[in-house]
Amino acid sequence: MAAERGGCSLEAVPLPPEVRESLAELELELSEGDITQKGYEKKRAKLLARYIPLIQGVDPSLQTENRVPGSSQATAAVSKQQKSRSTNSRDERFRSDVHTEAVQAALAKYKERKMPMPSKRRSVLVHSSVETYTPPDTSSASEDEGSLRRQGRITSTPFQSHSNVEPWLNRVIQGSSTSSSASSTSSHPGGKPAAASNTATATTAATVLADLMAHTQLDNHSAPPDVTTGLVEHLHHERPQVASVRGVPRGYNSSILETADGVPVNSRVSSKIQQLLNTLKRPKRPPLKEFFVDDFEELLEVQRPDPNQPKPEGNQMNVLKGEPLGVVTNWPPSLLAALQRWGTTQPKAPCLTALDTTGKAIYTLTYGKLWSRSLKLAYTLLNKLTTKNEPLLKPGDRVALVFPNSDPVMFMVAFYGCLLAEVIPVPIEVPLTRKDAGSQQIGFLLGSCGVTLALTTDACQKGLPKAQTGEVVTFKGWPRLIWFVIDGKHLAKPTKDWHPQVRDASAEIAYIEYKTSKEGSTVGITISHASMLAHCHALTQACGYSEAETLTNVLDFKRDAGLWHGVLTSVMNRMHVISIPYALMKVNPLSWIQKVCSYKARVALVKSRDMHWSLLAQRDQRDVSLSSLRMLIVADGANPWSISSCDAFLNVFQSRGLRPEVICPCASSSEALTVAIRRPPELGGPPPGKAVLSMNCLSFGVIRVDTEEKLSVLTVQDVGQIMPGANVCVVKVDGTPYLCKADEVGEICVNSGATGMAYFGLLGITRNVFEAIPVTASGVPVSDQPFTRTGLLGFVGPDYLVFVVGKLDGLMTVSGRRHNADDVVATALAVEPMKFVYRGRIAVFSVTVLHDDRIVLVAEQRPDASEEDSFQWMSRVLQAIDSIHQVGVYCLALVPANTLPKAPLGGIHISETKQRFLEGALHPCNVLMCPHTCVTNLPKPRQKQPDVGPASMIVGNLVAGKRIAQASGRDVTQLEDNDQARKFLYLADVLQWRAQTTPDHPLFLLLNSKVVVQPVFLESDCNLGKMDTSQPPNRLKVKASLPRLDSKKMFSVFTSKTGLSLLESP
Repeated sequence: MAAERGGCSLEAVPLPPEVRESLAELELELSEGDITQKGYEKKRAKLLARYIPLIQGVDPSLQTENRVPGSSQATAAVSKQQKSRSTNSRDERFRSDVHTEAVQAALAKYKERKMPMPSKRRSVLVHSSVETYTPPDTSSASEDEGSLRRQGRITSTPFQSHSNVEPWLNRVIQGSSTSSSASSTSSHPGGKPAAASNTATATTAATVLADLMAHTQLDNHSAPPDVTTGLVEHLHHERPQVASVRGVPRGYNSSILETADGVPVNSRVSSKIQQLLNTLKRPKRPPLKEFFVDDFEELLEVQRPDPNQPKPEGNQMNVLKGEPLGVVTNWPPSLLAALQRWGTTQPKAPCLTALDTTGKAIYTLTYGKLWSRSLKLAYTLLNKLTTKNEPLLKPGDRVALVFPNSDPVMFMVAFYGCLLAEVIPVPIEVPLTRKDAGSQQIGFLLGSCGVTLALTTDACQKGLPKAQTGEVVTFKGWPRLIWFVIDGKHLAKPTKDWHPQVRDASAEIAYIEYKTSKEGSTVGITISHASMLAHCHALTQACGYSEAETLTNVLDFKRDAGLWHGVLTSVMNRMHVISIPYALMKVNPLSWIQKVCSYKARVALVKSRDMHWSLLAQRDQRDVSLSSLRMLIVADGANPWSISSCDAFLNVFQSRGLRPEVICPCASSSEALTVAIRRPPELGGPPPGKAVLSMNCLSFGVIRVDTEEKLSVLTVQDVGQIMPGANVCVVKVDGTPYLCKADEVGEICVNSGATGMAYFGLLGITRNVFEAIPVTASGVPVSDQPFTRTGLLGFVGPDYLVFVVGKLDGLMTVSGRRHNADDVVATALAVEPMKFVYRGRIAVFSVTVLHDDRIVLVAEQRPDASEEDSFQWMSRVLQAIDSIHQVGVYCLALVPANTLPKAPLGGIHISETKQRFLEGALHPCNVLMCPHTCVTNLPKPRQKQPDVGPASMIVGNLVAGKRIAQASGRDVTQLEDNDQARKFLYLADVLQWRAQTTPDHPLFLLLNSKVVVQPVFLESDCNLGKMDTSQPPNRLKVKASLPRLDSKKMFSVFTSKTGLSLLESP
């Protein structure tokens, strides 16, 4: 029927099966209304132009175009697609040539096994071609109805009639256990044509079957392949080759499909997932005896440790002591004292240069201007801000600093102004909208700190969301704030008799730095004046800072290394800082290199992200030199994959004056500040180290050196030696902080005077993090001084070099094995096609399912990516992660470009992404769920319990309807004759008897207005009459109350003196 619409019969024209399949799909799309009649005729003409030259209405150019062989068309399409993708860039921060080769080798092994490649879910009504049918087993994925990547033979059994074919169809489909783990919001037809080497008989059979399916309307859903079953087991067996089809005839009942247990399943759901669902939901109403089970954990299968897993064999490590802090004769007693010295003695020395988005210097702040402006701000905060004739601030209050990343000058003035006023600054990010990622948690921090005042600039305040009254809106979860603009015209000049108190460094809080935890909560870390001074001293000694040096800072100057180097230590040493805004880096990634060259900067502070961006743009400019640099500090050196950016950057810029020993990665944390940093050789640092470690052993927390020829290896670089004046040890991650062995990975702990003090207002977790006491294997404390947990996972290598292999925030423990989120990201980015992920934006985190962590991978796909590319990439990612990390992925989701929540500097907000995933608000466009590959601790079958515990007794009794929670009084016994008190049945009789027998016993105590106790006794001649109680009369309703009293014909009224005065009043 489809062939006759074009005005020509196709019976005499031999058509390949794939063409007939496409014709059937076009017929289906036309019947469903997906395409118009004109579009149907145009697509059909293109398909038939190669085989029927005299079709009516076909353009000869289309016939010529379609005569190109299929192989050359595919090659041209692939080359065109690769060319279009060359304009996009992947995230080179996670790039490693060795790791990429390992991933490709792992995927090649899957190809050698002839694993069926997965595909997307097909439409509800999709016809199919005859392909190889393979009975299902546990070693390979069951085939899709139209997208198998495996070619096979087609049986030559002739088909004489429809009645002979239908039983064969039923037998084929009933024997094919379809498993479904891929789902999509849209369907996209696709498939791979059968092998061209089919025999003529097979072609005839395929033609007959295609004609049959073209006239058959399908009632069942097509089943996509199980793309993950082959990731667990790789056993292959010889199986008979039987023809398979995609369709099911009309009237075919899907309940014929059964699992191995005989449970009917829907063809869209895999047998393993259906078995999981049946296990979780069955029985709906368990028998009464099954309620006598104590704990739910007993129902789960216990994960038994692998007896062959590696175990640490080294000796127990000792506490590592850093070099002592040097004694400086002229060292200021505090950071404010250093600012006062340079502001008065070197007022014209440059302190900070700010750049605009074009790279031009818009303002240079001198030390004299910084000192004078800070004084004005401190005086204004303490003397000019009042509420109800009382000062708004007093020493020790917390103040929020809200400044954009493009205005370091005003932030520096606000920071030191708060220190001079003895108020505590809390730097936060600028809230752009009321729904910023993590904004509510920032508001919780401000509320817990008691912040009522926010300092900002005039330009920043104008950009904040406004209410209808013109005031800044109250953001969700934020306390009500008073916004104060600190531009020059709003500050008052101090009086001549006012001078700030520049005190020596003490244990009082200097500032609070915020940190977002793995779960998304925001905490404030308090830094004291003494810790701030000690940290500046340690950085000065470790980095060899000297006066009048120039430093180029690309990092955020409000927190972490950008604040420590670019705002604090620079002032201590009278350095000149060139601040590169983030907006400029997005426009010109080479801007920081250009400023290093133009200002002859001696030190540059960057991240591996900035090095990667400069590599992409370095071809446009070649007249740059980095010979002036003596230190290139890589702030995110704790990321194991930063070594790839460092090596690539050195290979490119070594010819432009960059020396290998200049690159200095460092490791830091918000709690312990700077933990370790690599020193140049002129500062006495040892040569850099590199370690190639087995990922499999690292997942068990054991260090084993491997070779780069292996697939599953991690190459890490050292982050230098520990900071001067610090003591470092490595302890076990969970439980009591026992010291690790020399070949064991643990959490790095630091004891130093240059660490944070506590989490503000959170005493419980403060003790766990800032007051840890490491102990030996015998339980003996290693020191009487507390250590601070850094959240960094690593070990100490040769030459006392520190190596970091991950962070606690990115740690995912699956079935007792540890996996780092950055490692999984690197593996996903190494999978071809390389340019599939939009700008390398991938988020990896874990969710808890059945008391264990499950890995979730969310990526942004390119806007022009097809659904076929999406599911092909996802399936290859699953295979690569399984080969490299030996772990399954619970969910792999693809979202449109630029839809994941962003961090302040453009990265992915991981905790917010996880929250949206849990709430169902992620809105992915393609999803691949693989619970049967990673959920291995399924509930055990219910068994008769040998013993009944107390908890099960309570539950069982409740279900049985017994009232086990009840109370009863003592039994009423017969009264004895000598017990006179029990003979009286009325209260009046009891009172009269008590008044006669015990008249001196007080009845109650009355407290008067002077708090004097007045006992009230029962008189012996107490006569009790009938009494009536009434509420005291209201002062405003005395007249209304009196008639009610009179109507009751009372003989007397008992009241108080106050009530009597009310009654006597007219």
